[in-house]
Amino acid sequence: MQNAVLITIGDEILSGNTVDTNSNFIATELKNIGVKVVQIFTISDEIEIIKNTLKSAFELGDLVITTGGLGPTRDDKTKKALAEFFDDEIALDEVTFEHLKGYMERRGRIEILERNREQAFVPTKSTVFQNHYGTAPCMMMEKDGKLSFSLPGVPYEVKPLIKDQIIPYLKDKFNLNYISTRIVSVVGIPESILADTIEDWELALPENLALSYLPVGTRVKLRLTATGTDDEVLQNQLEHEIQKLFPIIGENIIATSEDKIEKILSEILNEKDLTISTAESCTGGYLAQMLTSNPGSSKYFIGGVVAYATQKKTDILHVSEGTIERFTVVSREVSREMADGCQSLFKSDISLSTTGVAGPGKGEDGKEVGLVYYTINVNNQSETFKLHLPHLDRQDFIYFVSQKIIQDLVGILISK
Repeated sequence: MQNAVLITIGDEILSGNTVDTNSNFIATELKNIGVKVVQIFTISDEIEIIKNTLKSAFELGDLVITTGGLGPTRDDKTKKALAEFFDDEIALDEVTFEHLKGYMERRGRIEILERNREQAFVPTKSTVFQNHYGTAPCMMMEKDGKLSFSLPGVPYEVKPLIKDQIIPYLKDKFNLNYISTRIVSVVGIPESILADTIEDWELALPENLALSYLPVGTRVKLRLTATGTDDEVLQNQLEHEIQKLFPIIGENIIATSEDKIEKILSEILNEKDLTISTAESCTGGYLAQMLTSNPGSSKYFIGGVVAYATQKKTDILHVSEGTIERFTVVSREVSREMADGCQSLFKSDISLSTTGVAGPGKGEDGKEVGLVYYTINVNNQSETFKLHLPHLDRQDFIYFVSQKIIQDLVGILISK
């Protein structure tokens, strides 16, 4: 078993009302056991569409995993499509019904058992993996030596089914290859120039290694993926190839393992035993959210202030009213005073500040949408930066600016 196909079923995904996080999670878990996702389909909950997609999926891969489309009523189209596709019929599974009954009893909801009884009806040829966090079971079916798993769509039900049941089952049943991945984070060099610079290195990679370029803001992540039967050998192989990059672009490399920039920063802060605080306006607390997303962040993150209103910049961060009157609230000078006030307030080694116009309208002082100033204070050294990003919508602006600030801080810290 080498290739997998994922199928997300549901109009709520197609309409954009719900984000498909399941596919990302499942693909990552499969990658870790050597199964590569070669296609992801997102389709509506219609019997013929589901059947046609299953047919395409089995032509592309050895493993098919569907999420969504499993409901508690008899008009559940996904089960009907599965039964028709596998030339089967749907019937009550007593074991699943007893599991469902126990699930309802534990939650004090036994009065709605009959309303959910249809969840215990499954294709007769299926092997059921019981759902311990919801009412819809997972059903495994086989066709010409290939497997399909049909899961509910709720992420907190999908994750334990995949991690605790499906992945162990696949590992036990098949002799799978390992897939090992390393991320090299590169800054200060555009993607096209980077590709030209490392072309000879890339062309000389062993056949079992693949390289992908993944731009994130102004950073480029080089993802190296190795496939083989011995994970230790693969890890050594990846490290050997990464070391070859340092003579070529070493000054542009900020990390060679972690993926997320906030995780890279957390390792540096822990290593250098530094603390950090934030004073945010236009980023609305997103910087603090990124910094606290890592386990153990309480060791280095002291606190943060979202001083959104102009007066609060003065009241809390002690930004001078004269500075605001002279330079306006979106200015280099206000950004600097926000960072200074934050560092003084929290007594942190590092402070970060943001002031800008996220949009969609201009700022109260008439500043253009997409303008932002941010300051990075590291002990007694301070540097303020300016960006103008009028092409980004509000959420993309907040995300890009926050990523860029942390990336710049990482660059400053590793240069010391």
